[in-house]
Amino acid sequence: MLQFAAVLAIVVGILTLGYAGVIVYSIMKLDAGNKKAEEVALAIRQGAEAYLKRQYMTLAPFVVVIALAIGLAINWTIALTFVAGVIASALAGFIGMNVSVRANSRAAKAAETGLQAAMNVSVRGGAVTGLALVGLGLLGVGGLYYLLGDLGALIGFGFGASLISLFARVGGGIFTKAADVGADLVGKIEKGIPEDDARNPAVIADNVGDNVGDCAGMAADLFESYVVTMIAAMLLGAAAGPQFVALPLLFGVVGAVATVIGLSFIKLGKSGNIMNALYKGVIATALLALVGFFAVTYGPGWQTVFVPAVIGIAVTLLMFRITEYYTAKEYSPVKEIAEASKTGAGTNLIAGLAIGLQSTAMPALVVVSAVFASYYFAGMYGIALAAASMLSLTGIVITLDAYGPITDNAGGIAEMSGAPEKVRKVTDELDSVGNTTKATTKGFAIAGAALGALALFVAFVQESAVLRATQVVNILDPNVTIGLFIGAALPFLFASFLMKAVGRAAFKIVEEVRRQFREIKGIMARKAKPDYAKAVDICTAAALGELLVPGLLAVATPLLVGFLLGPAALAALLAGAIASGFLLALMMSTGGAAWDNAKKYVEDGNYGGKGSDAHKAAIVGDTVGDPFKDTAGPSLNSLIKVLNTVSIVFAAALGTGLITLVVVGG
Repeated sequence: MLQFAAVLAIVVGILTLGYAGVIVYSIMKLDAGNKKAEEVALAIRQGAEAYLKRQYMTLAPFVVVIALAIGLAINWTIALTFVAGVIASALAGFIGMNVSVRANSRAAKAAETGLQAAMNVSVRGGAVTGLALVGLGLLGVGGLYYLLGDLGALIGFGFGASLISLFARVGGGIFTKAADVGADLVGKIEKGIPEDDARNPAVIADNVGDNVGDCAGMAADLFESYVVTMIAAMLLGAAAGPQFVALPLLFGVVGAVATVIGLSFIKLGKSGNIMNALYKGVIATALLALVGFFAVTYGPGWQTVFVPAVIGIAVTLLMFRITEYYTAKEYSPVKEIAEASKTGAGTNLIAGLAIGLQSTAMPALVVVSAVFASYYFAGMYGIALAAASMLSLTGIVITLDAYGPITDNAGGIAEMSGAPEKVRKVTDELDSVGNTTKATTKGFAIAGAALGALALFVAFVQESAVLRATQVVNILDPNVTIGLFIGAALPFLFASFLMKAVGRAAFKIVEEVRRQFREIKGIMARKAKPDYAKAVDICTAAALGELLVPGLLAVATPLLVGFLLGPAALAALLAGAIASGFLLALMMSTGGAAWDNAKKYVEDGNYGGKGSDAHKAAIVGDTVGDPFKDTAGPSLNSLIKVLNTVSIVFAAALGTGLITLVVVGG
């Protein structure tokens, strides 16, 4: 059964990648627009490719050092699977981003025909990222198990994927928000020029950032969640029998097939509602997946494993709905923030923070309810299976997320290439929905990370000989209490590093944009061209220069706690990080998206519209929310996964703790 599941995962993985290739071919045959549009698209593509190349070159020595450490401390098989995870995760981001930077100009050109045509290009471009991610995940997990026949070796693959996702999220997030904040503060507020105006020296960097952050970064993030959750569920199923190890792989296969079919349901209805069209694809994929889950679980006692699968799908749909409520312009939370802008930036910030804090309650209730119900039916394996079920929809979810950067870039290209107003109207409509889909997919990613991390937590307990013997972590033990507080504090410290990194990088961009407006005469009169490459280079250098500290914090902290205080203290650290990281990620991601759409609500003509005092206040809120939603918040997913996977990899090497031994020996 298990070998069959591995082979099936390999075959479906290859077919999924092949289908993604067919979509790429169809996109590349489309008209990329006039010469000016092609020039702008080329500048964005070159900037994105240069950043990704430099990022991978920067990370290569770090990866080599960790691989050597794993090989020497654990074994070389896990070291090799670690490298495979790094390569697969990097490749998922690389493929997605390279298609996005080619689909953007084609979406802008298609907008001349109308909303449906432009949406089709954007969705298909996003689908390539989703399908590539799922295909590589199935191929990696299924292929490695088929070749090695060792579940333990798969942990290295998950750790490699986690590590790259951390760096991709951190680096891409810093790049995109430094450019966005710098462009907005000088262009919109100081110079009063529109978004994506070609006169803004940071405009190309801003568009590059959409791709390296929201496309490559998100792809690496969810690739890691996808494979790590699958591996954790397989590890937890090992005690029950081969068929339970096979189920998570089969869930991935079902999700891939359902996604390919579900994509065909994304069509505009008579109402022209873009969000409803996208949701048709999600709902169709979810229903098809449920049918597939029933087929692969049916047999004696099928309810115990099918119900957690249903719960995972339900969590996905609920997270989409809850996040949309808190971030879409149609609902009261965003309108409250927009209205608060009438009395200035201070009240806008207070309202945005309040909404962000409030937005954590319902998702937390959804996740704890899912944990309770899944555990009731199948114990900890049920929780892992619910997470695997949820993340089997990753392909369609990433489609909606990667759709966002394509429509955003399409609007920028239309603006800078002088396209007719009707084109920009279409791209703006698509982009507005893209902001909400990016927010809802982040909610999905955060909830998936929380459920997956719980499965990883139990897998760590099983891999640790000391904890496996007792299955008890005593919170009254001083070492355990220390570990719990360190774990709870880590996400806050990690987020602070990223917020400050964005602030430092944005400061450099603001100074550069001001310098260009001051020294390059004729920019505002459109008689001189800004130096776009300089802003791109500043963002690249700033983002890559900030990677080391967050990376060391994520990798070194669990090892230090584990070796100094023991595995029980490390288990407490993981528990604290999961709980606080989950809630902080929700607060930052949802609150930031609400600030963004509150600004857009004002720009739609409410409370004075563009250029009003309310608009200026809303821009300040959006500026604060940018690193919340696109840098620190989403990166916390990767942090809690890296903490867990590095703990599992080195679990066998952890003893009872040096400090404990010294105290007992004394």
